[in-house]
Amino acid sequence: KKCLEVPNTHGEDVIVVAVDINTHVGEVIKYYLLQTIMNFAKYALAAALCAASSTAFITPKNARVSRYNAGQQVPSRVMAATLDTPTTEADAGPSVMRPPIDFVWSDVASQLVEKFGYSQAEVDMYDGEVDNNKDNLIKIYKALQMARGFENACNQQYMQGKIRGFMHLDNGQEAIPGLVDYAIKNGDKKYSYYREHTHAIASGVDPGAVMAELFMKETGTCKGAGGSMHIFDKSTYFQGGWALVSEQLPYAAGAAKSILIDRALGVSDNENFEKQDVAPPADDDRISIVFVGEGGAQNGRTAELLNSAAKDNLPLLLLVIDNGRAINTYTSDVATNGSVFDQGKHYGVPGLQVDGYDAADVAKGGKAVIDYVRSGKGPAILQVHTYRFNGHSPADPEHERGRKDEKAWARAEQDPIKKFEDKYTANGVFTEDELKEFKKEVLAEVKAAVKFADESDMPPVELAKELEYPDAPDTDYNLKPAPAFADAVNARTISPEQMETVQAHIAGLREKAIAGDISIGDAINLAIHEEMLRDPTTTIHAEDLQAGSSYDIPKLTQQTYGKTRAADEIIDEGHFIGKALGEGMNGYRPIVELMNTNFGIFGMAEISSAGNTYATTGGQFDMPMTIVGAGGTAPNQALGAEHSQPFHAYVMGIPGLKICSAA
Repeated sequence: KKCLEVPNTHGEDVIVVAVDINTHVGEVIKYYLLQTIMNFAKYALAAALCAASSTAFITPKNARVSRYNAGQQVPSRVMAATLDTPTTEADAGPSVMRPPIDFVWSDVASQLVEKFGYSQAEVDMYDGEVDNNKDNLIKIYKALQMARGFENACNQQYMQGKIRGFMHLDNGQEAIPGLVDYAIKNGDKKYSYYREHTHAIASGVDPGAVMAELFMKETGTCKGAGGSMHIFDKSTYFQGGWALVSEQLPYAAGAAKSILIDRALGVSDNENFEKQDVAPPADDDRISIVFVGEGGAQNGRTAELLNSAAKDNLPLLLLVIDNGRAINTYTSDVATNGSVFDQGKHYGVPGLQVDGYDAADVAKGGKAVIDYVRSGKGPAILQVHTYRFNGHSPADPEHERGRKDEKAWARAEQDPIKKFEDKYTANGVFTEDELKEFKKEVLAEVKAAVKFADESDMPPVELAKELEYPDAPDTDYNLKPAPAFADAVNARTISPEQMETVQAHIAGLREKAIAGDISIGDAINLAIHEEMLRDPTTTIHAEDLQAGSSYDIPKLTQQTYGKTRAADEIIDEGHFIGKALGEGMNGYRPIVELMNTNFGIFGMAEISSAGNTYATTGGQFDMPMTIVGAGGTAPNQALGAEHSQPFHAYVMGIPGLKICSAA
């Protein structure tokens, strides 16, 4: 709106441009300083921009409380970086490409009222449950210190050569495990990515077992078979630790769907995590929570997740850890819109942005969002604006522009632990001595975890063979007994009319088989119905399922077993293979029908992880998934180059799969 020419100390002209773009609260102006790197240029440009995306020099729309106006000098800590411009006396100090959002509680509270329908009294309750409850504050603070102390210990052990391979540390992002420890329950399904140590510990996984897993020891969460990127713990429903960016998103959707299937069938997990004929409690409020970085959230799986979660009203929370870096690439260099919390609008999925610098406010706002999901209102998004203090991994040279300066600045200016300590000693809730004692207590646990891991044994060499398949090679699956509750579940979920129809259909197929006239498609359809009746934990996913797909393989399944067990899916095999994987980790036996097996190319990542699951988790999680479809070609058919390729040739190198061909 206005341009001013201001002489700088070097005798050149600097054009200062202030651009005031209204937000929905109309209060933010941000200043950024850019210097030209063009040899012929004599001017530098300083632009203050506020827009809806976090592009390279534009802050998120909701970054509305950094109180800078046209009359204020821009602090050096929020000056934007340039493309390798040499530092001069005038611009000394770290260049920060991604300024803080500086939220206060009222900024979080207003979003909860506007987007989630909370009353002011309810918002005040979430505020008071933290600020007025010393025990909850202690719980959060200890979680912060455990996360920081554990990751620091990991770094030390890595440098000593006791931890090898890939390792990704979480320093600076402690507000997330603080929230998990405060608001996530044991029965909730948790799906994280490869930077998951702190998420696992905050979920209740033993720190010693996590450290032992990093040490590749038999006492680790996965007997040393998973390593740093693959922490799994069945007892706390911590279900990964997944290495491929964003692959965990559909898995978490499948886990959320498994909660709905439990309720629909009236079954639950027993002490061995096997299904039993006991309905979930009336107040069952389990959710599935999935962690993803804001860089990973740009993956198309996010849109598919939001669509699926909204369509099925899944109890699912998408937690976006927004550190502004996709590995180390400045996310806005590759992403137009970094406001992932707003991406659910098209699906009716509300989102909340919080400031990871204030762990207490993250706990308050995050708990409100989690309770929204628990209440049955559907999925939600929580985006935590934070900074990662370390490189992508210890081997990371951090050559990306602005990264090293940003890291140094963030350690000094955006440490959530220091913020917590300053805030709650200043208002008299804690003394410095109290906080020191809590920290000492936590670091003793970390030290004990390292000692436990160091003294544990390496896994036996026989483990590799044991983890190849869960069953012996000579297992006769025809002799596996049906669940004791099969008849009871069928009786309460399949009407007499439906049962009469499907039994007549089965009888007709059997007559064809006896006569030698049955097709491969009909034979598979017969097997599917027999199994879905024999074991009600069997589910099926397919495109065009209600119409029988292309070869009648899933014919009459949805009409008999309902949409919860027999699901029509979007046209992306990776998505519904991934959902099936999440169901498989939670006591169900999914069948995935590919209209053509070559379409499984879209699901190669998910198929690979399905094959690896049993071994990677140290044998904790079976993966009883069947993927079936038509492939190849035949006389009088013209399927084309794509449809006639032999898909088994693609997947034969994936460990853990059993591949067969009906001909």
